[in-house]
Order: sequence, then structure tokens, then C-alpha cells
Amino acid sequence: MIEVRQLSKRFGNLLAVDNLSFTVKPGEVLGFLGPNGAGKSTTMKMITGFLTPDHGSVIVHGHDVIQDPLAVKQLIGYLPEGAPSYEEMSVAGFLKFVAQVRDFRGAEIDRRVAHVVELLQLESVLKKTIETLSKGFKRRVGLAQALIHDPDILILDEPTDGLDPNQKHQVREIIRNLASNKIVIISTHILEEVEALCQRAIIIDRGKLVADDTPIALQRTSEFYQAVHLYLAEPVADINALATVAGVKSVVTDVNDASHLIVLPEGDQPIFEAVFAGAKDLGWKIHHVAVDEGRLDDVFRRVTTALPVEA
Repeated sequence: MIEVRQLSKRFGNLLAVDNLSFTVKPGEVLGFLGPNGAGKSTTMKMITGFLTPDHGSVIVHGHDVIQDPLAVKQLIGYLPEGAPSYEEMSVAGFLKFVAQVRDFRGAEIDRRVAHVVELLQLESVLKKTIETLSKGFKRRVGLAQALIHDPDILILDEPTDGLDPNQKHQVREIIRNLASNKIVIISTHILEEVEALCQRAIIIDRGKLVADDTPIALQRTSEFYQAVHLYLAEPVADINALATVAGVKSVVTDVNDASHLIVLPEGDQPIFEAVFAGAKDLGWKIHHVAVDEGRLDDVFRRVTTALPVEA
């Protein structure tokens, strides 16, 4: 597993990572979330050994990142933010170079390269130089180099950044299929990605851990959890007439649709039956109704601050 213990890193006056601790187990896909400048990329660079922590330690499958960095790097496939590479190299040349750096030789190099090329559909750009590629293709090349040695651990910083919807779906399927016997850490600002891929989500703010749970459990702490969405045939004059129903905290109108009402609960108990009955008693014509499962973006906003943090 990965064990992050009381990790801290400072850049001048900025405390980028502040006494951060967590563990990740094999088979777990961890979503690593936080506002810009929260310390996500800095933490990933310390886990992979690209940055030395000022305090604390990182243990990867029993190897200390500071004391045995080469052993750790052999276990990890890393896609950094921006997918840096050698722009003047061809895609084929770059991937062969990475395979050689990973200590593969002879026919095994060609086998490894062919596998990631097929996996990420890079056949059409193999002979092109990396500098001529679109942002999406550069990202796929970066992911290919991270996968070329079939690592036990994948650490991916914004893996679908710049990809179109089809490519995002493809990369998510690849990650999902790989995750059964690997540790995967994904830093992303796309909350839908966490909901689609991750069994667990960590949120950090200003380098501190502010939330750690499954995406579903986090969603259930949202004020929208168990909220009832009423889609009416036509807008009504007094939406607050429904606010007297037991368990209802407030009623708001969708800013984009006056006939869509959102009934918020006082706690996390179901209010659907009471709200539906109350609306019928008021004579409202209901087109359809839905119950909210909670919103990760709402939780994210609540547990993080709105003040800017310098990167």
C-alpha cells in the first residue's frame, strides 16, 4: 500500500502541504481533489519522489521514497500535470526511449510499445513529432509512457485533461479495467470523473485533509441529499406553501426553470412522500418528480475555502 505520514512541504512563505496523512490500498482508485493551489500536484510529486518533503514520510509497498527512491519509481507509473515529454521526438521514438529507460531490451521493447499504442489508439500518430500533436494526443502519449512497464501503482494528474468526450470515456474504461489489481490515484477537478471511477475521494484545502470517504458517502452530506425535485406543468404563485410540510427546510425555484422546484430537507431523512402528498393537496399539477442523491460539487464547496491560494 501507499502510506503518507504527516507530509509537509513549504515553498518560501507558502505552506503547500500541511501535515497530510492518508493510506491507499491495492485495488483502490482514489480521487484526489482540491481547489487550485491546494497542494495536490505537490503531494503527488512527493509520493513519486520528484520532490523531497520538508517533514514526514511516504512508504510505497514497504519502500521509503527518500531512502529508496529507485525502488519506488520502478513500482509507479506517473502522468504529471501537462504531460511533459521530449517535444522533438516522434511518438514511437519517445515510447521506445521510455521502455529502454525502464530497462526493457530487444523484442520486449517492441512488445511493450505495441501494447500501449493499441491500448490508447496511437497508431495514427506514431511517426509524428510530439510537438505537432493536439493536446488530447499529447495526454494519451503521456498516459502510454506511464503504463508501458505495467506498474503496480498509477498516479495520474488530470488524466483526461484536453480529451474529447469519446477519448475521456475510453481512458476511464482503461483505468477502470486496470484498477482491479493496482493502486490508482487520480488528481482531477472533474467531479464527474470521481463519481465514475473512484471508490474513495480525498479533498484537501491549503495542504490540509478536509474530507476522506467514498463519493457516495460524501454526496450524502450534501444539503441536496434527499431533496425532492418537483417538475410542474406550470409555475405556481406561492412556492412557500409547501414549506410547512414536515421535514422541509426550504423550497427554491430553479433559476433556469420557474416550473422546477427544489424542496430541501431539514436533515437526511426521506421527505418524498410528504412533499408529493403536500403538492397534490395544494392542487399543483405535477409533471414528474425525482429525489436527489446529493451533489459532490456542493460538498466540495462546503469543505473548501473560497479564498485564493498561490500555487
